[in-house]
Amino acid sequence: MKNLITLLPVFFMASVFAQDGNDILKRVEANMSSENRVFESTMIIHGTRSSRTITSVTYSAGEEKSFTEYLSPPREQGTKMLKLENQLWIYSPSTDRTIQISGHMLRQSVMGSDLSYEDMMDDRKLSEMYNAINTGIETVDGRETWILDMTAKADNVAYYKCKMWIDTERYIPLREELFAKSGQMLKQTNLSEVKQIEGRWFPMKVVYKDLLKKGKGTEFIINSIKFNQPIPEYIFTKAALKQ
Repeated sequence: MKNLITLLPVFFMASVFAQDGNDILKRVEANMSSENRVFESTMIIHGTRSSRTITSVTYSAGEEKSFTEYLSPPREQGTKMLKLENQLWIYSPSTDRTIQISGHMLRQSVMGSDLSYEDMMDDRKLSEMYNAINTGIETVDGRETWILDMTAKADNVAYYKCKMWIDTERYIPLREELFAKSGQMLKQTNLSEVKQIEGRWFPMKVVYKDLLKKGKGTEFIINSIKFNQPIPEYIFTKAALKQ
């Protein structure tokens, strides 16, 4: 019995590292991905002196299509964004103009938040962009997590390296650190308020911090979300931007 007790930590650590990083990543995707989703959200942007609150509704289909309409405040109301594959358009009701965001403009902040257009554009599966290695286990907010060190295997990714803490039971990320190829950390993300929705675990609150930007970060709160909903095809057209 004494020998068995002595060996238990060895067996535990072996089982931890036996979990392949890429397999863990695929389990995360299976839990969090869906054919489509519709959600209403609140974004609270904490600046250096004050905060702003913006609400929106988003329709998303797979990895290629999404449509967002901003509902408040009045200054942003009616602004719409349409993503079709790797193209992004924004409609501004104040000017009644639609512009395409591309190239270096994709790195610009969305509504002054800690999110860039590039962050919002890339809905590809993580397993398609990164190779993941399970480097150990750590407790985050009272939850046991695997630590995944991820390196880009695709050329056109915004962040060359990523470190992610994955809940070992619910297969959702709870923390994320994003790095440039130089090794400089660019952004931090914390996910919380996890709920079980339609048979899957999903974080309802995400806090983003752009380390190159002043301010106290951006809270992104999902007020409601529905998966695999019928979405009219016209939603994902440029004509819908001006409706």
